[in-house]
Formats: sequence, structure tokens, C-alpha cells
Amino acid sequence: MTLRARSRLGKYRIVSRLGTGGYANVYKAYDTIEGVHVALKVPFGEAASGEYLEAFHREIKITAKLEHPNILPIKNADVINGRLVVASPMGGETLADRMTRRIAFGTQVEFAKNMIDALAYAHARRIVHCDVKPENLILFPGNRLCLTDFGISKVGLRTMKASGSGTLGYMAPEQAMGRPSFRSDVFAVSLVIYRLFTGHLPEWPFEWPPKGIERLQQGMPRGLAPLLRRGMHLRASKRPATAIVMQEKFHEMMPAFEAHIARRKRRRKKPAAST
Repeated sequence: MTLRARSRLGKYRIVSRLGTGGYANVYKAYDTIEGVHVALKVPFGEAASGEYLEAFHREIKITAKLEHPNILPIKNADVINGRLVVASPMGGETLADRMTRRIAFGTQVEFAKNMIDALAYAHARRIVHCDVKPENLILFPGNRLCLTDFGISKVGLRTMKASGSGTLGYMAPEQAMGRPSFRSDVFAVSLVIYRLFTGHLPEWPFEWPPKGIERLQQGMPRGLAPLLRRGMHLRASKRPATAIVMQEKFHEMMPAFEAHIARRKRRRKKPAAST
């Protein structure tokens, strides 16, 4: 059942539906007590009970333990009128939406760093996200990206169950066969970052170099293309073991990124030659 605009769910007044995932509707709602807009996730159909509901409870418990500026927090989780309702801060748009318009190079670097930092934080706590994609990255003021939707996450390698869950296009081969790992997240975030910088999403069989590679070779840090190449390798053993390793490499490149940004700014300010 879809909630209508202006209908009430406890203290929340529904404004509009933002989208529909595999298990829930997401609404923009107004918190009539706190006086702020929030994003409400409300399971529907079969997802409102049984094993799907357990998955939502798992997401709540996982996310509640993650305190990082680039991971979307949960403001409140409650059962209202027999429905599980999860409220989160209201962002502006998804990275998928933002990538439909031109993004300045400095902002691209900031977005990439946000993604890797969020994932490295989760991996340090033995959490594998399993569904890293532009739609699960929410943009907030100040060009801050937040990773969300830990609904199919696995906690710790020992507790991982065979699962082909994820999103086609960003899913690592071993995850599609039911063997997700930290390296599967590395694969997905590498694809997202490649698309962010080049405007192209590599496709199966992910042969190197993919379309758009020339954009990674125009004054960017020399280590960026090799890092993404390793990250999207078909063989999991060839990839960085975790996003923590990826984070270390990316942070080492930051001075080179900053130098490249400065050069681009100088070129834009350079006056045209007089005739």
C-alpha cells in the first residue's frame, strides 16, 4: 500500500514518495514535532513481515552502530500503526541524479573520497555493504555524500551467507555467485568512481582499458587508473583486500589531486592573449 501525500503516520506527515526499492517505499515526510523534513523508509507487501522484516531490523542495528560523516544515520526507528518506519535525515538527491549534470573536478575528487572513507569505516568494523551504487549515495549540503541502505549487508566474514543480492552493473562476479566479500565492495566502488570521473560505466567483461580511459590520463595522479584497474579486476584476489587499503592509496594521491585542481583554476583565470 502506498501512502498518499498529506496522510499521517504517527508524527510524520507524508509529503511525497521519493522512490521504491526492492523491499520498501521511501517517502519525503515532515516531522510535525521536530519541525524538519525526513526520509521515511516503510516496508511494503511481504517485506513487512517474516525474513524481510528481519533484514530491516538487521539494517537498523548495523546502521545504528555506524557513526561517520559519510554514512547516513538513522534518526528514529519505530512501529507505527503496525508498520515498521525508519526515519533518516533528508538529503538533496542521489549521486545517480547528480551525475546527470556536469560535476566540477574538485567535487568529483571530494565525492570519491567520501565514498571510499565511508566504505573503509564500515570494513574496519567487519561490515560488507553488498550494494554500493550511485542510488545508495545521498548528497547533503557542502558536497557531502552519505552511504545508505545497509539492508543486505553482511557482518563479518564468518556470518556471511550465500547471497546473490546486489545490483546488476555494480555487482562483483563472486557476489553474483553467492560469495560476497570486502573485495566485492571494492569492485563496486571502483566502478562508481570510474563512472564519476569518466562518465562511463564499465561493462562485462570489464576488459582494460574501458571506454573513457583518456579522461583518467589527462593530468590526474598516475596512481588513479592503476588503482581503479585493480579494484575492478574480475578475479577478487587481484583487488585490494578492503576499502581500507584503497583509502590509504587514495589519500596518498590527494596532494597530486590538489595540484591538478590548482592548475585547472589557473588555466581558467589566465587572460586571453591580446591580438
